[in-house]
Amino acid sequence: MTEYALRFISGKYQGGQFKLKMGRDVIVGRATDGDMVLVEDMVSRRHSKISTANNRITIVDLGSTNGTFVNGERVASEPVELKEGDRVLIGTSVLKLVSVEDSLVEAPEEAETTGEGPGSKRTTMSITRHMSGSIDEIPLPDLLQLLSTSRKSGVLTVFSSDMEARLYLRDGKVYYCTINNNFDLDPTKAFYRIITWVSGTFDLLPPDDAEFLNEIKESTEGLLMEGMRILDEINRLKKDLPSLETYFTLASPLTPPLKNLSPQQLDVLQLAHNIGSVKIILDRSSYSDLDTYEILIMLRNEGYIAQMK
Repeated sequence: MTEYALRFISGKYQGGQFKLKMGRDVIVGRATDGDMVLVEDMVSRRHSKISTANNRITIVDLGSTNGTFVNGERVASEPVELKEGDRVLIGTSVLKLVSVEDSLVEAPEEAETTGEGPGSKRTTMSITRHMSGSIDEIPLPDLLQLLSTSRKSGVLTVFSSDMEARLYLRDGKVYYCTINNNFDLDPTKAFYRIITWVSGTFDLLPPDDAEFLNEIKESTEGLLMEGMRILDEINRLKKDLPSLETYFTLASPLTPPLKNLSPQQLDVLQLAHNIGSVKIILDRSSYSDLDTYEILIMLRNEGYIAQMK
C-alpha cells in the first residue's frame, strides 16, 4: 500500500516532510499539544485536522482565523479529500501531498519531535511569516491563486535566470508589477510576462509602502484568465514569432502602400523604424505583447519590414 507524506514546498522548512500514518488523525496548529505544531502567528492554536481513515486522506478546517486552503480553494467545515499532488496552504506554509517513494527528504533537521507512547509522534515547525519556495514546485498561476484566495499582502519577488520580478499584493490582489525595476513597462503587460516563467525561486516579503499612479485595476482572477489566454495564443504563433534579439528595419524598397495600414499597425511600424529591436518594441508598444507580435508578423509577411542580417 502506498504511503504518503506532506512535503513543505514553501517556507523555512522547504524540503522537509511530515509522514502520514493510515488510521491516525493529525491535528495541525500552534498549540503545543498538537501533532504538527506550526509556530507562526497566522496559524491558529487548532488550525486543521488531517484524517487518514478508510484509506482516504482528508482535511478539515477547525474554525481557524486565516483559513486552510487546498489548491487555492478555502476548506470549510466539511472534510475535503486530498489526492497526490494537491497543495495545502496553512499560514505561510505550502505543503504538497506526495507518495513516500517520490519524497527523498526526511523530516526537517530543525524540527523537534517528542514521543508519547507507541507510534506517537509530535512535530514542531518553527516557521516565520517569510514565505519562499520554487516556481518549479509551485507554478506562478497556482501560487497567485493561493495568495489571492487567502488574501495575502506583501511583495512577491520572483527570480528567473537574470530576471527579477516584483508583484505587489494587497489583500490578495495584485495591484502593480515590475520586471528588473523597469517602471516604464506597463504593469499589466509585466504581469502577463511574469506568469509564463516556469523556473526560478520566489519570496513573499512584507508589504511595501510604495505608491503607484497606474495601479492594476483588474482582479487577480481576471488577470490570470487573460494571461492564460494570451499565452495560448502566443504559443499558437510560436513558429512565426521573431526572437527578442531580432532587429527589424523598413523594407527597401517599401512597395506596399502605407494607406492600407491601420493606426495600430502604423504605430508598430514607427517603432520598428525608430528602434528595430523586438524586445524594446514590445516594451514600448502601447498594445499587448500578443497584439504587437501579430502586427510585427503581418508587417514582415506583407513586406513592410525586413529582418536585419
